[in-house]
Amino acid sequence: MSEESHIVKKDGEIATGQVETTLNRLSDDQKEDILSNFESFKSYLGKRIQLGESIGLGEEKLAKIAQKVADYLATHEEPRNREEKLLYELWKVGDEDQRHKLAHLLVRMVQADK
Repeated sequence: MSEESHIVKKDGEIATGQVETTLNRLSDDQKEDILSNFESFKSYLGKRIQLGESIGLGEEKLAKIAQKVADYLATHEEPRNREEKLLYELWKVGDEDQRHKLAHLLVRMVQADK
């Protein structure tokens, strides 16, 4: 797989435009496994955040990626549980700055679960 298809480049730069492409590569079964319950979602997000941290990404870069993922989910996926529904509703009413802060909170939430 070429570097163009990755969200994080070797030099640490983020290709946020690749988020949708990357998420579209997940099968419907994979998406269902991740999104079927909130603990599965948190676990999946936590593993991705740990990976980002291991290659030196700070909280701001992680939040930018989390924000792109949340934008994708709000546009392409239906909430499957109460927690996802709450996040969806907060995302929908928030402005750009509020959404970015919520992305930071999501990152911190899964970091606290380690």
